[in-house]
Amino acid sequence: MASIERASWPDVGTRPSAAPGFHALAWRWHFYAGLYVVPFLLMLAVTGAVMVFFTGFQTRLGPVVHVTPQAAVQPVSAQAQSVMEMRLQGALLEYVAPRAADEASWFLVARDGLTEAVAVDPYTAQVLHLVNKDDTLFAWAQRIHGTLLIGDAGDRLIEIAAGFGVMMIVTGLYLWWPRGGTRWVQVLAPDLRLKGRLWWRSLHGSVGFWLSAVLLMFLLTGLAWTGIWGGRIVQPWGSFPAEKWDNVPVSGATHATLNPSGQHEVPWGLEQTPLPASGSSAGTVGVPAGRAVNLDTVAALAKQLGFDGQHHIQLPQNPAGVFTISADTMSGDLRNPTRDRTVHVDRYSGRVIAEVGFADYSPMAKGMAVGIALHQGDLGWWNATLNLLFCAGVAFLCVSGMVMWWKRRPARSGWRVLAPPAPRDPALWKGGAVVMCGVALAFPLSGAVLLAVLLLDSLVVSRRPARVAS
Repeated sequence: MASIERASWPDVGTRPSAAPGFHALAWRWHFYAGLYVVPFLLMLAVTGAVMVFFTGFQTRLGPVVHVTPQAAVQPVSAQAQSVMEMRLQGALLEYVAPRAADEASWFLVARDGLTEAVAVDPYTAQVLHLVNKDDTLFAWAQRIHGTLLIGDAGDRLIEIAAGFGVMMIVTGLYLWWPRGGTRWVQVLAPDLRLKGRLWWRSLHGSVGFWLSAVLLMFLLTGLAWTGIWGGRIVQPWGSFPAEKWDNVPVSGATHATLNPSGQHEVPWGLEQTPLPASGSSAGTVGVPAGRAVNLDTVAALAKQLGFDGQHHIQLPQNPAGVFTISADTMSGDLRNPTRDRTVHVDRYSGRVIAEVGFADYSPMAKGMAVGIALHQGDLGWWNATLNLLFCAGVAFLCVSGMVMWWKRRPARSGWRVLAPPAPRDPALWKGGAVVMCGVALAFPLSGAVLLAVLLLDSLVVSRRPARVAS
């Protein structure tokens, strides 16, 4: 295991008018946070780029499956029948309407513990393509991005890294903010005339400065999905309250149960909202009285309600289940999050028993709907292109940070992890502790780890004699 030692670092105190003691303290925190954050941030940038590529330039299931438009479209039930004849032992979960007239319909089927997506020609009801939805490159990237493939433990590790990432942004901005004769032009544009470590330092600082606000938005929207800060603190009070549905019975399941395995497709503000239950007289007229309530009549109702282009119809999976019609950016249906809409239909009466649109979201949920759409590159090719450039920029920050550490380490230090020296003024540590308590309160999991590190640093590492480079 690598040892952590203090060393003589040439960059400390290079800005004498900038309160060198606190400058050294901020640099030390930036360094410690980077030790943990860089591997995770690099992973998030790479997997994020993979997901954005499919979101922006293909589909989450791969290349678009095209068909030849014809005069008549087969009933949705006939298309579904072709799927179920091929998958007799499966359970039909969902129908996804084509985005355009020359694209295939998709059906989701649960079979043998798998979720399969089946493309069907809507004009001939012929099965064209089959994809294991859990085994696409997008699905693997999303699971790594969210859990490192190790479940809740991975989620917690990533949450800690995201909280530390916020601290890195704050300390990085402090370190690079113009002061002591430094001009804004030196911050906004790197000096490419420099050589060696100074070249890397100038480029790292400028790229980091430009990306800081966007990175903060990405970290906060990502944190909103995590198990502690998101799932237990922010999401519960940001979710749509089912009580707004007057006299509508609710089931014991939440909207999160509509997500495919290991993926997020239900809007953030609805995941923790209970699903309504079928079997009451609640709601308004949907499927006309006297007509059967099935996939065909619900699909016709969706068009009547204004759903066009790509939208989802999820089928009830138990006696209390409902038909759920939805179109949103989380599922890749829309390019405009303000048009998010979810409608629930009673499986017995065909009545519309509940509806939620963007206007019904809480302020937090509205912000998340827009923020997540930007995060995922859902707003179109331009959004995806900018996100790919952003991912490349984040990867550069990770690599350049490691290069700077390597180049400025003292002679003969090898691969030891050498922290910048702690300031000698105890008052700075007290003031810094107050600042870090704010981080601990904002992000409890990251804060708990941070306080443990600061305690270890103040009691052990900072007391070790400095190693002076020869």
